Amino acid sequence: MIALDFNLNVLTRDLSLYLENHVKVGFFGSGVGLSLVLGFSAAYTYYYLSSVVKKPQLVTGGEKFCHFLKEHCPVVSETYYPTFWCWEGRIQTLIRPFIITKPWVEYRNEFIKTADGGQISLDWFDNDDSVCYPDTASRPTILLLPGLTGTSRESYILHMIQQSHALGYRCVVFNNRGATGERLLTPRTYCAANTEDLETVIDHIQSTHSAAPLLAAGVSMGGMMLANYLCRAGRETSLRAAAVFSAGWDVFECAASLEKPLNRFLFNSYLTSCLKASVNRHRQILEKLFDIDHVMKAKTIREFDERFTSIMFGYATNEEYYKAASPCHKLKSVQIPVLCLNAMDDVFSPGHAIPVEAAKRNPNLALLITSHGGHIGFLEGIWPRCSTYMDRVFKQFMQAVIEQGNELENL
Repeated sequence: MIALDFNLNVLTRDLSLYLENHVKVGFFGSGVGLSLVLGFSAAYTYYYLSSVVKKPQLVTGGEKFCHFLKEHCPVVSETYYPTFWCWEGRIQTLIRPFIITKPWVEYRNEFIKTADGGQISLDWFDNDDSVCYPDTASRPTILLLPGLTGTSRESYILHMIQQSHALGYRCVVFNNRGATGERLLTPRTYCAANTEDLETVIDHIQSTHSAAPLLAAGVSMGGMMLANYLCRAGRETSLRAAAVFSAGWDVFECAASLEKPLNRFLFNSYLTSCLKASVNRHRQILEKLFDIDHVMKAKTIREFDERFTSIMFGYATNEEYYKAASPCHKLKSVQIPVLCLNAMDDVFSPGHAIPVEAAKRNPNLALLITSHGGHIGFLEGIWPRCSTYMDRVFKQFMQAVIEQGNELENL
């Protein structure tokens, strides 16, 4: 045993001498390499803290709404720390669907009929175990509107329901016609400019739960549809308040941004393929009115809208449809409290098109604008799996309106 230990010690000593004399020190093990790594880390940290991390900009048309938000929604005044390794807008947009968890939600599905003979699929989360609001008749209800190709199974919708569950609220998700795979009964789908289906859904919810306060939140195209509805309805709505997330305010600017080469490659082509797949799935009924083969050749969202959406809803030109779909031109008509969250680096809704001046002229409207966050991204924390900045804005605003909403009367 002694001899064996001696041999091992000799071998170790000889190997160490050989390595010291014949093998160069690795980059990361050298003083120069370590200095470079530490220098880069320090520079990146400095840039992140000085240029990326910022407080959001809050733009309101009245002091009353501004004071309400700062007092009851502290998140609007907090510094937003985007996830340090993916703060850029495109990266946040791309990563969010893969990194954010999808909480399990058990829905109660309901189909309601429309005036033209179609059907709308609603997914209810009744929250019957609510401790705060055990009376189902008066339990607050949150109507949720997903994005362009989204459904009740999107992660951002599931997290909104999770937040509502914690507060004791009931939720109902408005799935656009044909989006969840159900059969189209008429040759009609949906668009951001037409709010007839949304009006039908709101009337149905109100008649079903007339004693319960009703609020709404829309994401991306769902937010555009909700905003257009509020502009059209004015005070003639049963909604007490609404939240709009990552809406495209000016569709012309949205389309132009998405047609830039990199954005077209990363986002436009994929979304166009999703839209075409949805049309192809309902080809049997849609081909009665449309040249589906022509629609299938669309390469961008604009081409898809030119060949399908604008024609379906009776617009003479696609430009006429885009103008009707853009909420930015009509925001002066909003007559209930609405909080809107956008990121300046959202390629779907570019920062220069956010209607800041329109918000300044309407006391019912508030814009919350972050420097970073992308499109429905708003990731924060080192490993952003469970919650986002958007989720916190949603939860605090909904709770504030339901519990302190009397302060918002007569804005």
